[in-house]
Amino acid sequence: MDLPQMRYVVEVAESSSFTRAAERCFVTQSALSHQIAALERELGERLFARTSRSVRLTEAGEAFVTHARIALAAAGAAREEAAAAGGRVIGTLRLGVIPTVAAVDVPPLIARFRAQHPSVRVELTVGNSDALTASVRSGELDVALLGLREESIATGVSVRMLAREQLVAVLPRAHRLAEHRRLLLSDLVDEVFADFPAGTSGRAQSDTAFGGAGLSRDVAFEADSAELILGLVEAGLAVTLLAPGVVARSHAQVASIPVADGPYRVEYAAWHERSPRNVAKAFLRELDGVLTGT
Repeated sequence: MDLPQMRYVVEVAESSSFTRAAERCFVTQSALSHQIAALERELGERLFARTSRSVRLTEAGEAFVTHARIALAAAGAAREEAAAAGGRVIGTLRLGVIPTVAAVDVPPLIARFRAQHPSVRVELTVGNSDALTASVRSGELDVALLGLREESIATGVSVRMLAREQLVAVLPRAHRLAEHRRLLLSDLVDEVFADFPAGTSGRAQSDTAFGGAGLSRDVAFEADSAELILGLVEAGLAVTLLAPGVVARSHAQVASIPVADGPYRVEYAAWHERSPRNVAKAFLRELDGVLTGT
């Protein structure tokens, strides 16, 4: 039994496909299948139940994968620590970002990080703040860039505040309120809104603000994408509340108006509370450099 065999089994378990697992491991499918078959002979147990349409773990396979993941993580940590002792950073940085991150420009940040640490692979995941926080907490992600309403606290992770912005009203350019210099939430109660899905942290910012003011609103359009939300506004179908940095980076032809009693959104970087990996520490140093201009 060796580490490559363990990795092959884990990849098949995660992808439910020998073909996709072979692609991820950069080996031929026949080579991967041969190694897994050899491991099954060594263990005396079948790890996968295969049919023409599916691949699933057997009970023995589930038990094996649990410990294989631990072994692979330990081996990776050993390599990283040995490299760190020699002043190098290696491994894979698993980075999560919200689609509306505005405090930093993510692609140039990753490019800067890779220029400093060319041996590091970066894997990017886009999601909502709640899911990303949970993934950092569980160790599935190393660092996440989050956006939360001002009163919200990300628990079980370490955080650094990146930016604080008051949301603006985003309106079609021909809207009757588009020429106003400032609005109140009460000015918007009769409008049709586009917003993020109910229950997400992106949606909670506006829901909490309207609820706290004793106001209700009609959210007819829900979308995970800020660009789609802005497209609905541009088409004259809705209005919304978004962080000004998100609107500024969009190409949508819309009007953005300050809202005097509007909610604030705070962006954070989050990482593992107790034991951040070396790749996470290195990325946070580059993030600090971008924020401080050094």
